Amino acid sequence: QGQLVESGGGLVQPGGSLRLSCAASGSIFSFNAMGWYRQAPGKQRDLVATITSGGRVNYADSVKGRFTISRDIGKNTVYLQMNSLKPEDTAVYYCNGRRAFNQDYWGQGTQVTVSS
Repeated sequence: QGQLVESGGGLVQPGGSLRLSCAASGSIFSFNAMGWYRQAPGKQRDLVATITSGGRVNYADSVKGRFTISRDIGKNTVYLQMNSLKPEDTAVYYCNGRRAFNQDYWGQGTQVTVSS
């Protein structure tokens, strides 16, 4: 239990779109919050977007207005819709699920590359 699996990454041109999916092995309500983080080579892993079990969302300033986090409770899946992609968005994107006492679960990551 607690397994998270990302999919949907790939190569896209600037201005393009991708939708990432994070499928949980169980109900996403087992997490207090879920979200997406990204890490570029040589850099820290940074928050992209989160959604709480109650549906509250939060975005990094760098993606606000371009990215949308959403969920499908029946499919135990959280999505990240990424529009107007920029080269600066290039990173490995990780799905995160947080449980009580800040216990974090991570997916394996999916590569997003924005390039001409």
